[in-house]
Amino acid sequence: MSRFQSLLTFITISLVAVAHAAVGPVADLTITDAAVSPDGFSRQAVVVNGVTPGPLVAGNIGDRFQLNVIDNLTNHTMLKSTSIHWHGFFQHGTNWADGPAFINQCPISPGHSFLYDFQVPDQAGTFWYHSHLSTQYCDGLRGPFVVYDPNDPHASRYDVDNDDTVITLADWYHTAAKLGPRFPLGADATLINGKGRAPSDTTAELSVIKVTKGKRYRFRLVSLSCDPNHTFSIDGHNLTIIEVDSVNSQPLEVDSIQIFAAQRYSFVLNANQAVDNYWIRANPNFGNVGFNGGINSAILRYDGAPAVEPTTNQTTSVKPLNEVDLHPLVSTPVPGSPSSGGVDKAINMAFNFNGSNFFINGASFVPPTVPVLLQILSGAQTAQDLLPSGSVYVLPSNASIEISFPATAAAPGAPHPFHLHGHTFAVVRSAGSTVYNYDNPIFRDVVSTGTPAAGDNVTIRFDTNNPGPWFLHCHIDFHLEGGFAVVMAEDTPDVKAVNPVPQAWSDLCPTYDALDPNDQ
Repeated sequence: MSRFQSLLTFITISLVAVAHAAVGPVADLTITDAAVSPDGFSRQAVVVNGVTPGPLVAGNIGDRFQLNVIDNLTNHTMLKSTSIHWHGFFQHGTNWADGPAFINQCPISPGHSFLYDFQVPDQAGTFWYHSHLSTQYCDGLRGPFVVYDPNDPHASRYDVDNDDTVITLADWYHTAAKLGPRFPLGADATLINGKGRAPSDTTAELSVIKVTKGKRYRFRLVSLSCDPNHTFSIDGHNLTIIEVDSVNSQPLEVDSIQIFAAQRYSFVLNANQAVDNYWIRANPNFGNVGFNGGINSAILRYDGAPAVEPTTNQTTSVKPLNEVDLHPLVSTPVPGSPSSGGVDKAINMAFNFNGSNFFINGASFVPPTVPVLLQILSGAQTAQDLLPSGSVYVLPSNASIEISFPATAAAPGAPHPFHLHGHTFAVVRSAGSTVYNYDNPIFRDVVSTGTPAAGDNVTIRFDTNNPGPWFLHCHIDFHLEGGFAVVMAEDTPDVKAVNPVPQAWSDLCPTYDALDPNDQ
């Protein structure tokens, strides 16, 4: 080919690469509506810098992230306003930048922008970001976020860790969230790195993840799911877990990972098999399950293998991940004393459901018109004074907290993955286990609360070292929309001093409140 043609080819390839290059720690994220067809079916979606999932946001431990969110949304069906949560970050001193609408801020209005400006002094690992307004992230506003550690204690275990080793899983629906059922009965497709197949079109392109024989890869598996959990595996390969929701873990070799909505795992894959193509599988727990026609699948392709679909077969999992086998790499003391209820404050979360809404201890969460943070900054300090009534729990400072989530048939749709903002927590009792581990349990930020059939009573512990209101909710977004949430208002007397707010934050509510409802 001519020099000009090769130059053109190079430019084209470069553009493709640039389209998916990571951004950050300083970046503009422009939120728009666009037609997308990740599984061959075209629909309108909420996209970030033109794509869904959004671009990888990346930086290093110690970085200051300045993420300017520009709201150019025009489709009221998927909401014109927005608000973005940076999932897994502690946001110490920047509670205002955490993102949940009506907890930590008013939404960003269409035609406006807002700068999320926060430090990441002491966290590294795999995170993600997503809309935290109603069910908007189900319509596309979600993407991965990685903070690298130049002194990663696991560095000797792998050779490759880059943009191409991030693997996202997403449930994808052919109907916008607001137009479909309140509680969908399954996704149309599972997208792996933004591509997948629905049973209606098994010719759609699949994602290909390339490896070179003899190298070890740190894959960062991110669930961007709105609802189902996925059982993830790669034919012919074991996976060695080294990180759980941004917490370094002792290496644990498994052959499958059940990953719940919003969870993340780093695993090392040793590309030591025959040069070939191997199926990557992510089977949802309900909906379009199985792998007929290449649904719920992607391709692991060794360099030198032909560009064809795999013919590998799935084998029965003999080493599935069991959460109780996960332990922190660095010994981490569990808050409180090593006995049941050995904490400063213990809270039991009793779940219920009335056919349309979920309840926790008798209250279904309805977003307040004034964000909880603004209520606190305006002088409200006690649970009696904070709205929504019955959904805000005021926690003392520097205290050990235990929360238990007994699984119950009264709250259908189990297992419910619960996420606490502003913290990682010790999982002292995991789903599927009756053992309380106060010695070396894993710390994470999203936990499956299990099933009533297993008699589960998942129990977590954390210390109140981060003043501010922090959302605690089911991460099945349709359940959150149904009120399955509470707010932990931590150390309310110190919130104002610890979290100075920028003027742009204070301007959000007056701007949003002035909108016509059709422009929200």
